[in-house]
Amino acid sequence: MTISIRGSAGLFVAIAVAVILLISFPAYRWVFLITLLISLGIGIVVAGILFLWRKYVPLKEEEIENKRPLGLD
Repeated sequence: MTISIRGSAGLFVAIAVAVILLISFPAYRWVFLITLLISLGIGIVVAGILFLWRKYVPLKEEEIENKRPLGLD
C-alpha cells in the first residue's frame, strides 16, 4: 500500500509529522535540534567555501558555454 503525495502537500505532511513527533516525544527535540545545528553549520561552511572560491577564482568568459540560453539579445 502506497500513498502518493506530490508537490507542496508532501512538504506540509512532512512538517506535520515532524511537529507531531517533536510534541509527542521530548527526546526527539534534542535529536532534531542537534541535527538542525549540524546541518546549518555544514551549509554555512560550504556556502562560505563556494563564495570565496568564486571570489578569488572567477569564471572566465571562455568557460561559459551557453551565454544566452533563452536566445534574447
